Amino acid sequence: MDPTRSELPPEAIAFASKMYDAARAGQMDIFQQALPAGLPAGMTNDKGDSLLMLAAYHGHAPLVKLLLSHGADPNSLNDRGQSPLAGAVFKMEDEVVETLLEGGADPEYGTPSALEAVTLFKQEGKWKGKFEGAKGRGEAGGK
Repeated sequence: MDPTRSELPPEAIAFASKMYDAARAGQMDIFQQALPAGLPAGMTNDKGDSLLMLAAYHGHAPLVKLLLSHGADPNSLNDRGQSPLAGAVFKMEDEVVETLLEGGADPEYGTPSALEAVTLFKQEGKWKGKFEGAKGRGEAGGK
């Protein structure tokens, strides 16, 4: 059984909150220490946002790459079905989009998918060709 938020000690909740804030801020130094020490790269908050999602959405490509190198899932969806790749498209974070594609993100996964988001946000010229040829395309749907 997974512990619920109410079963966690206040110190654990405070630590997790600091990690989510550090991901939003792109604080590489914290993650360069915490990930090798055992911090789960796939850790998610109460909305299902992973550390990777938070780093991607806030434009921190180096942290995205670090999290991916420690096993973060580039196709993890939050509770609303959104992927880190679609979030990066929405925020027009080009370097993050490239990093996620290199890390195996599937542009067809999520709601809306990143492929749908490029149309929605009128970025087809920039990304459609890369998404169609992405190494992770079509891979996440079977999860």
